[in-house]
Amino acid sequence: MNKPKSNLFGLSGSVKDQLAQKMLEKRLKKVSASEIEKKSAKRSRKSLLSNSKIPDEFCRFDKFPGYQQIRILETGGKQLGVETPFFKVHEGVASNTTQIAGQEYINFASYNYLDLCGHPEVSQAAKEAIDQYGTSASASRPVAGERPIQRDLEVALAKVYDVDDCIVFVSGHATNVTTIGYLFGPKDLILHDSLIHNSIVQGGQLSGAKRLPFPHNDWQALDDILFQQRKKYERVLIVIEGIYSMDGDYPDLKRFVEIKKRHKAFLMVDEAHALGVLGDKGHGIKEHAGVDGHEVDLWMGTLSKTLASCGGYIAGENALIEHLKFSAPGFLYSVGISPPLAASALAALKILDEEPQRVKQLKDRGQQFLELAQQHGLNIGSSAGLSVIPIITGGSANAGRLANAMFKRGINVQPIFYPAVQEGMARLRFFICSSHTEDQISQTIDILVDEMAKL
Repeated sequence: MNKPKSNLFGLSGSVKDQLAQKMLEKRLKKVSASEIEKKSAKRSRKSLLSNSKIPDEFCRFDKFPGYQQIRILETGGKQLGVETPFFKVHEGVASNTTQIAGQEYINFASYNYLDLCGHPEVSQAAKEAIDQYGTSASASRPVAGERPIQRDLEVALAKVYDVDDCIVFVSGHATNVTTIGYLFGPKDLILHDSLIHNSIVQGGQLSGAKRLPFPHNDWQALDDILFQQRKKYERVLIVIEGIYSMDGDYPDLKRFVEIKKRHKAFLMVDEAHALGVLGDKGHGIKEHAGVDGHEVDLWMGTLSKTLASCGGYIAGENALIEHLKFSAPGFLYSVGISPPLAASALAALKILDEEPQRVKQLKDRGQQFLELAQQHGLNIGSSAGLSVIPIITGGSANAGRLANAMFKRGINVQPIFYPAVQEGMARLRFFICSSHTEDQISQTIDILVDEMAKL
């Protein structure tokens, strides 16, 4: 057996990585926003006035805690021998393959699940909308008026969920922030899955409501919390996702519907990664679980993934949608979705309904990836083997090195590591497209197994 290589301190590479990672975590904590706030609180207003000098940390961007954390991560990556894998420049449509720096790669870093971004009919719809309406809605829709294509899209999305109506925003992230931030307040409670998307957390913080996470997909824990807490608050919002983008699994929707009814709460489902993936027709977790659309109070989704556009939406009953259209800041004070983006999303939705085989192809390739990974003993966590499959590597250094090694062998996949996930759960996150071939999947697994053996 080969002895592990030693460095100048007599430490093996793996031990060195662990020590470096612990040091990195400590340095990050030292410059965390909360630590800075604690130090700042110690300075009394009187001392600041008497000194007549404001500390540099309050007037320089390079002293912001968040920026200092970024620099620490960059330095830590260099110390661990990991080049940054982020911000690669793609030179065309990113699907099952992509072009980077003139070279083609098998691509697993795109939300283009059904290959509708770049589809001729989708692109043509956007071009025709530009010719008719131009590139921008120019102002908010209440002020500047509607374009038929905007309402056509909202009506079509409402039909997917079998609900009354829908409202489309210009950003998926902003959809959650403005909807939750506006509808709920300090007398309310927001309960969300512990792995919920950042936009939900931001919306909860903006609202001023009490916010409590519950263990991932654990409807029983949620039920227990509500038995203890429900009577203390006026409105209660439960938020879950259709498919979780880090882990590739999904909740038991019927259980959550039962709980929200029993405790007289609102239920919101973020369908960003579920539309086009779950259900035989790709209509998301509503179709997959077989629930009535009105049993969920707020259906949220994005236009940027399956629907090959950009923006977000909320679908639900008339009172909800009318309320948001007249009062939600992210809609009322924001420009309306541009006509070409609305047209491309509507065209993509039409193809989704006409070509359900794309959904089947996606699931087939996802299952192939899942089964091959399991056969080789790779850690896929709780993934259902649909559109998102993580390969958990453990340490952040391993995830970064593995992503770079895969890239050198023609596979583009992004690592996710601390602090985005807890240390020890770093991973490569594979996004599957309907156009991935069986050979591309098997080749990727072979290279992955080979490179993991070298770590």
